[in-house]
Amino acid sequence: MGKVGIIMGSKSDLPVMQDAIDILQGFDIETEVDIVSAHRTPEKLFDYSKNAHSRGISVIIAGAGGAAHLPGMVASMSPLPVIGVPVKSSNSIDGWDSILSILQMPGGVPVATVALNGAKNAGILAAQIIGSSDKCVLDKILAYKEGLKLKVIDSSKDLKK
Repeated sequence: MGKVGIIMGSKSDLPVMQDAIDILQGFDIETEVDIVSAHRTPEKLFDYSKNAHSRGISVIIAGAGGAAHLPGMVASMSPLPVIGVPVKSSNSIDGWDSILSILQMPGGVPVATVALNGAKNAGILAAQIIGSSDKCVLDKILAYKEGLKLKVIDSSKDLKK
């Protein structure tokens, strides 16, 4: 089974990124969590990006706020799929700076980007990527999606009572 690397630019991003950790743990997918700042620890960023695949990581989720260079820089050096989570941080301009920094990648350097503070969806997407080649994970995703459907059906029934 694949492992997901979850990195963020600073500890203040952890409350948002915790949603990715939690959803992946719910799918029994191992995570490796770390703080890697594109601007304050560039050497660590280079090492992480170039070597994550050799440590058994299959997908990287990178959360960043403000200028939000972390996901794109990781994607520029890693052969792995990278999912960017724009984080609305204290130095952010309503989150749009983070969203656009992660979303507007040049051709050849893709970063899958989720919604502002959308770490839960990043975790689900990482699980789906792993599930495309791991039947055990795929079965858990199918059960999760069935649970979402049943929750809506139950809510609809409750509304009509």
